[in-house]
Amino acid sequence: MPHHGNEEEHGSSENRRDAEQRENEPQKPIIHDNRKVDPKTGQARHPDQERGAAGAPDSGDALSQAEDILNSVEVPAADSVAQGGVGAEAEELRNDLRRLQAEYVNYRKRVERDRAVAGEMAVIGVMNSLLPVLDDVDAARQHGDLTDGPFAAIAAKLENALKTYGLVRIDETGVEFDPTIHEALIQQPGTDVEIDTVSQVLRSGYKSGDRVLRAAQVIVAVPA
Repeated sequence: MPHHGNEEEHGSSENRRDAEQRENEPQKPIIHDNRKVDPKTGQARHPDQERGAAGAPDSGDALSQAEDILNSVEVPAADSVAQGGVGAEAEELRNDLRRLQAEYVNYRKRVERDRAVAGEMAVIGVMNSLLPVLDDVDAARQHGDLTDGPFAAIAAKLENALKTYGLVRIDETGVEFDPTIHEALIQQPGTDVEIDTVSQVLRSGYKSGDRVLRAAQVIVAVPA
């Protein structure tokens, strides 16, 4: 078979074309994370450790990844010719990431608020289920069955435990009638009162913080 040209010259021309194609290919943006504190662990970063873990994939949450890109995106010097277009794309990316970060922060706050409300409602549910038990304890105490002994100690421990969770008894007399915490079952004229006043508590009420679990059933003395 006749040979047209030298094989070494043919191979060198192909190598030159490949090198020219690689030089003409656009370079991708380089992302560097120069922060001194790790956003996931809160620990200080060390340059040696960062260089050793440079090839490891990022396994953080969406917020950490967004912060990494938002704070660390850089345009290499080789792209300075097309800096105008790349700068506009980078700014658009930054705006998108800022919106993503704000949405994530709002979502996290909403989840934490809902979790706190759910915990409070769980405690209130337990307290409501124990109100009949507290009524029995009050009845036994009024009849003199809890003056002494082990049952009196158990009742006191139960009441003290519920107080640590914010349970407050509504059983005061001689105070102004408040329809938000009192339920008037009987009204009777009073001789020494100028306003509606609680003269007797028939059944204690309870509240937890600002939430009224049960209004107190009372007798109200009204001005004559």
